[in-house]
Amino acid sequence: MNTPDGDRLRIGFVPGVTLTKRRRIWADRFPRVPLEMVELHERDQRRALVDGDVDMCFARLPLDSAGLHAIPLYEEQPVVWLSKDHVVSALDEVTAEDLADERVIHDAEPQSIELATYSAAVLRVPMSVARSGSRRDMVYRPVTDAEPTTVVLAWRVGDDNPWIDEFIGVVRGRTPNSSRTAQQREASGRKPPTSDRGKKPTGGRRPGPTRRPRRR
Repeated sequence: MNTPDGDRLRIGFVPGVTLTKRRRIWADRFPRVPLEMVELHERDQRRALVDGDVDMCFARLPLDSAGLHAIPLYEEQPVVWLSKDHVVSALDEVTAEDLADERVIHDAEPQSIELATYSAAVLRVPMSVARSGSRRDMVYRPVTDAEPTTVVLAWRVGDDNPWIDEFIGVVRGRTPNSSRTAQQREASGRKPPTSDRGKKPTGGRRPGPTRRPRRR
């Protein structure tokens, strides 16, 4: 079964989302179906889905879900990402009150990061973003009284791409044997195992019962 663009699946993801394990599982189960990864800015996550640039997207809430399915996956710890020379870096963890006099920027754009390196601002981002953009001149500290952010897996309502359900299975941890469709066997070229039960012998005589020696 082919999608309109052929046998492939295009997956969008926002900064901080790690897909290494899922890509490895997909490649093992569906080696003939390319998985294309597209990094997106959060402001583009809905547009990329609606315009068909990607089939599915690991998006970060808030997300306008009109016309979309969205499965919540996990929550992220909020942190403040700042220069290691900033006075706040001396704390092990911070609160909103600790940041009251700071210029707080809620993104990790290159220009924002540059401001943070000069202690002209601090960045309030998910921990995953700070980790993935790790820099020697910056550190991050958890913000204990901030609400966590949520990552979801989203796709268009009514999309009939047959690989969407298979990818949902990978994300949710389904085993190969619990796949809801036959796509895995079609993609890998493997046939379902057959049982020897009920097969007739292909040659040779069927062994008879063992005879006991007669007494004399």
